[in-house]
Amino acid sequence: MSTAIDYQKLRLDGLYQQDAEGNLMLRIKVPAGVLSSTQAEAISDIAERFTNGMLHLTCRGSIELHWLLYEQLPKVFRCLAAVGLSSRGACGGAVRGISCSTTFSPDFGITQTVARRINHHFACNPCFEGLPKKFKVGVDADYKSSRHLIQDVGLVYVGTGKDQSLFDVWCAGGLGRAPQAGFLLEKAVEESRLIPLIAAIVQVYRDNTPPPRRLKALVNQVGRDELRRMIQDQLACQPQTVVQQTVDGPLTAIGGALLDVPIFAGELSSSAMRSLALAARQVADGFLVVTADQNIALHLVPGQDPLMVRDTLKKQGHFSDPEADVTFRICPGSHECRMGLVATRDAARLTIAAMTASSRELTWAISGCQNSCSQPQLAQVGIRSNKQVMEEDGQRTPRFDLLQKKDSAGLGETVHENLTLEELQKIVNRLD
Repeated sequence: MSTAIDYQKLRLDGLYQQDAEGNLMLRIKVPAGVLSSTQAEAISDIAERFTNGMLHLTCRGSIELHWLLYEQLPKVFRCLAAVGLSSRGACGGAVRGISCSTTFSPDFGITQTVARRINHHFACNPCFEGLPKKFKVGVDADYKSSRHLIQDVGLVYVGTGKDQSLFDVWCAGGLGRAPQAGFLLEKAVEESRLIPLIAAIVQVYRDNTPPPRRLKALVNQVGRDELRRMIQDQLACQPQTVVQQTVDGPLTAIGGALLDVPIFAGELSSSAMRSLALAARQVADGFLVVTADQNIALHLVPGQDPLMVRDTLKKQGHFSDPEADVTFRICPGSHECRMGLVATRDAARLTIAAMTASSRELTWAISGCQNSCSQPQLAQVGIRSNKQVMEEDGQRTPRFDLLQKKDSAGLGETVHENLTLEELQKIVNRLD
């Protein structure tokens, strides 16, 4: 007699129910978005053996596989473990994958190293599971992207002190249906203090927030000053954690050029990932990066000519989609997500077709529902589907909100609501 699948329990293992037929989405954690060629090839192998052969790159540097079946999971988990990868905590109430959005910054080496150290402490650790809801940590090399505003804990590198890197620590941000910018908790925190501080924040969140609320709900309830006091009290009573500085450094090549390979909507075939993994092995010290714009970046070793590498990859079929040249973050939408209200990739292509030459230079994002997984509030122009409407012919069609980021230091604001796709295209055609 078969046992019903408890989809809620599967979430901590990085799984969501994709549709009513029982297909699953698996999210693989990739700290700082940095993958080895061997890991990339292993994920490609899993996609070929167990899914439709496609990978979805997320804007937090993770990789999602769709159309998995429950009975395939033990083999999939063994394949991931064999190359040091895990999906544990990538969904559900846990400390999620540690993101690092500033791939192209000169200080990416510093931030990816810190992101890995934080991931080592929190990943697969039962002390940081069973939380009221997800808990996101992001590490950035500067303030340019504003991504520190949308994290439960956002770390921004601000320089080096006597012998340690220093980070501004932001707290209690988040998107979803009620976007809220985080606030500056503490300035210029030494790296050795980051893990104890994050652990204290997680414990305060766990002890004082009812499910399914995020940390932003707690700060709204008690206020910033009280949350600061609660965190300091937790730091004072928790066991003193001594975080030793290690000699590990960045995984990606240092000193060489950086090549960005555009991937439309973050949708990448397993064969294309294999060819990029091979290129990384040959010209990038064996590592590649999933960027915050859902592309693949190669940090070339010194002496490699990026134009020659680009030409080689172009002959292999990369750089062939002109729509991928527009910086456009795109969630799976109704193509693969139960929450999706619109086929996001189709809507994005129609939106790109309506753009002027100048608007193609802007950064864009489209979310298939109000959960805002593609971070439309951080794009210069964001699109968010907010509902479906029953038309006279009985067809259900989506409606869209249009957001614009007028303040480089803040979140995008809604400037148009409840647009049809045709109305959206007309407005896009007039944007500069």
